[in-house]
Amino acid sequence: MAQIGTDRRAAKKFLEAGNVVGIPTETVYGLAGNALNPDAVLTIFRVKNRPSFDPLIIHTDALEKIHQFVTNIPEQAQLLADQFWPGPLTLLLPKRDVIPDIVTSGLPMVAIRIPNHPLTLDLLRSLDFPLAAPSANPFGYISPTTAQHVADQLGDQVPYILDGGPAGVGIESTIIGFENNVATVFRLGGIALDQIERVIGPVVVHTHSTSNPSAPGMLSSHYAPRKPLRLLAPGESPRPHERAGALVFREPFGGLHPANQRVLSPTGNLNEAAKNLFAHLRALDMLPIDVIYAEPLPNEGLGFAMNDRLRRASVQ
Repeated sequence: MAQIGTDRRAAKKFLEAGNVVGIPTETVYGLAGNALNPDAVLTIFRVKNRPSFDPLIIHTDALEKIHQFVTNIPEQAQLLADQFWPGPLTLLLPKRDVIPDIVTSGLPMVAIRIPNHPLTLDLLRSLDFPLAAPSANPFGYISPTTAQHVADQLGDQVPYILDGGPAGVGIESTIIGFENNVATVFRLGGIALDQIERVIGPVVVHTHSTSNPSAPGMLSSHYAPRKPLRLLAPGESPRPHERAGALVFREPFGGLHPANQRVLSPTGNLNEAAKNLFAHLRALDMLPIDVIYAEPLPNEGLGFAMNDRLRRASVQ
């Protein structure tokens, strides 16, 4: 079973030996390995049971290091990096040959970011290589937001989990690429669209999912609990059901047992809701219920990203 602790040096030793470890970020916990070591990256795919055609995000600690891994940074990408790094922003940039093809699933672009977590930034500063680090969960399941979530899911396959406390943002990073010099959001995430557009102006948003992703996190079915999840229409309420649970924004539904419901934010705060999203889904998945109903979030701010996660979690 994995050891959980705060010893950055222990995590460093495992990573330098080619092992994978759990690491905290401000978004969710990652399953990290040496991004320049194809064998370590292959271990990430194996432990997660992740398809090899779904590319990974690499993590480093400083903008100056990015130039070691990419051939150029477009002007809009530089503006976003200056504004949001460290933070929940991932940029798709043309990779150098030093990045193994297994990281990018053979694609010419690499997804890269600087996470905003002090423990992981210290770890990255101590390493001679970047870390490939998708979410530390079995492929397709709810993303982990605590070290214990990682241990519960992957503990027998990971030697060490660096414990940085609960994730502060709670949903994955926003992924932005630059197709034909047009800023394009490939995955909605921890930075809201209006924040991005205040920096670089209007962006194109890929609202469709795909079975052949050009960026991480684009598959149609993802982030899903084991129990069936039904995403309600705006204003819709579930029918009374003894063995049904509900994920709600501000207030529990009538007709469902209160113990089988989880409220994302009683005050209607979307940042608080995002932080609680995956943890509450996980808690509902552990209850003796047959189905989970999910109330859609307001389509504003981080609500867009959370509704994206709920839509994909409801794909059967």
